Amino acid sequence: QVQLVESGGGLVQAGGSLRLSCAASGSIFSLRTMGWYRQAPGKQRELVAGISSGGSTNYADSVKGRFTISRDHAKDTVYLQIDSLKPEDTAVYYCALGYPVRSWGQGTQVTVSS
Repeated sequence: QVQLVESGGGLVQAGGSLRLSCAASGSIFSLRTMGWYRQAPGKQRELVAGISSGGSTNYADSVKGRFTISRDHAKDTVYLQIDSLKPEDTAVYYCALGYPVRSWGQGTQVTVSS
């Protein structure tokens, strides 16, 4: 089973930036769509960005222009660059393999202070 390990979360001020990383174990990484989801307290988990094996991307309307998803096949890693952070971006961010999701990472907390 593929394991996903996120890193890069933290506490930042509004307007700041973070880069989240998700390292995957297992050879099927390059064959699968990858996604970043987030879950804020009291809210459902939502998809914020996805990237296909060929590099096509899609974003939730709420993050378009501020979030950028990318992947490095050589490193089996997917990234989420988050710019112009807002307090409403505060959430646990999860990396996911496949669509429908086959595996989840453990999550990394992003907290944005105003």
